[in-house]
Amino acid sequence: MLINVGTNLTDLTLKRKKIVVRELGGCMGPIWPSYFTESSSVIFMVDSANVTQIASSCIQLLSVLSAEPLNTAPVLVLFNKRDLPCTMSLVEMKSLFRMDDIIACATQSITTLELSARSGQGLQEVLCWLDSTTS
Repeated sequence: MLINVGTNLTDLTLKRKKIVVRELGGCMGPIWPSYFTESSSVIFMVDSANVTQIASSCIQLLSVLSAEPLNTAPVLVLFNKRDLPCTMSLVEMKSLFRMDDIIACATQSITTLELSARSGQGLQEVLCWLDSTTS
């Protein structure tokens, strides 16, 4: 799997609904706000295998959640790479992120899921979330 260091644009059709997905790599954080007004929902992916980036990922998530244009956008936090043996459990990841506190204070609806983009584990749940949050 390649790390996204730029932007990608993908059109998906899900149950006859067209969904445009713009992927912005973590290093593109400084330009993320320029896309917020065009966003109806957010999928925030965390590399569960990279424990050294947990703190910065949490800070980026808080920045996204505090952005005015996204104050009502549903948010999906995906903990990726669950198939690797070196990842922490979902409970541990959510604890480090203090997800319960974040969810309690956020204006957005926040869902957390585990995913392995490589194996496809959890992909069906992501598609269900997308279907339920798009019109």
